[in-house]
Amino acid sequence: MIIVMSPQASQADLDAVVAKIRAAGLTEHISRGSERTIVGAIGDERPLSEQAYEQMAGVERAIHIVKPYKLVAREGHPAGSIIDIRGIKLGGKQIQVIAGPCSVETEAQMQLAAAGVHAAGCRMMRGGAFKPRTSPYAFQGLGVQGLEYFQAAAREYDMPIVTELMDVRMLDTFMAHDVDVIQIGARNMQNFDLLKEVGRVNKPVILKRGLSATIAEWLMAAEYIAAGGNNNIILCERGIRTFETAYRNVLDVTAIAMLKRETHLPVLVDPSHAGGKAWMVPALSRAAVAAGADGLLVEMHPNPCEAWCDADQALTPQELEELMASLRLIAQAVGREL
Repeated sequence: MIIVMSPQASQADLDAVVAKIRAAGLTEHISRGSERTIVGAIGDERPLSEQAYEQMAGVERAIHIVKPYKLVAREGHPAGSIIDIRGIKLGGKQIQVIAGPCSVETEAQMQLAAAGVHAAGCRMMRGGAFKPRTSPYAFQGLGVQGLEYFQAAAREYDMPIVTELMDVRMLDTFMAHDVDVIQIGARNMQNFDLLKEVGRVNKPVILKRGLSATIAEWLMAAEYIAAGGNNNIILCERGIRTFETAYRNVLDVTAIAMLKRETHLPVLVDPSHAGGKAWMVPALSRAAVAAGADGLLVEMHPNPCEAWCDADQALTPQELEELMASLRLIAQAVGREL
């Protein structure tokens, strides 16, 4: 059950609700928004009565949620969540494009990439310091040195950074280097120990969809993070594996509409990993924005021909600028802005 407190609810009102939940043998999960506080009753909620809670002081409404993912369900936050990333809003009217190279390679490369991302009008930057690769012989990333190159380049333009965490043992390092947004990649979507740990930190988390994950499995993975107390969760559709071999993955545009119905969490789309080819990225990006995505995760490299990783899917700085121009028109057409 989700209990929505009124904006005027006092701390005593909230304490009374929590006490009632505990008396029923359940545990509480409290989510404090800018206007309202939402309390989730975790456990077997079938004996609970909506009316019993709605009669309590400070309670606006109580809702039974029969879905297994309760904290991330749309019912608990009908208006939709907006994630604040160092003053940049993700999930509201403004669409965010997060761009940058697949991997951090050199200090000079990151400086050029940051300049290109900023010039195109993007407000956040992506880049991989630690890389999950299919082959153990492929470039695995620069590690901590990569984080340092990344931060130095992005901070010059005051852009928050997004980078992938693969190992729970590196979480303290990410926190020490003040990574703004932690990305959990497709291969780790159901790494539950990792999800529990990022659920305990106060950092936005981008959770990518697993290669063959259903919507329900994906949302249950997000629930692990929310259950740990971290509500700053962003979902990212990056293409799923099917029988098709003509392109890298199948971008599930239908998932955008489905997620908007099922969850209050913001939704990103990664067109670069979906198509696997740079020439596909503009079309997939435009489709994602038209379908209601809150943002994009796009790969751009100063010189794609020299990229150490995923060269085929990286845009040039000029191509990123052209993409941003076309996306502004689509955003306006659907009542949003870029």
